[in-house]
Amino acid sequence: MAMLLESIETKALKLTLEERVVLADPLLSSVTETEVDRAWAIEVARRDKEVDAGLVTLIPADEAIAYARRAVV
Repeated sequence: MAMLLESIETKALKLTLEERVVLADPLLSSVTETEVDRAWAIEVARRDKEVDAGLVTLIPADEAIAYARRAVV
C-alpha cells in the first residue's frame, strides 16, 4: 500500500495547480470531521511523547508566532 501511495503522490505532484485542486477537492471532502479529530488526537499524542522523551526543543509561544510571521512576509 505504501508503494502505491508514494506512486500516486509522485504523479499528483506533477499535475498543474488547477489539476491538483480538482483532485484535492473530492479527497478533502471525503474526510469526516470525526476522522480529522481522531487524526489530530493521534498527532497530539505523538508530539507529547516527543516532548516527554526530550526529542524536541520547546520555544515560547511568542517566539514561535514571531517566527511564523517573519516566514509569511
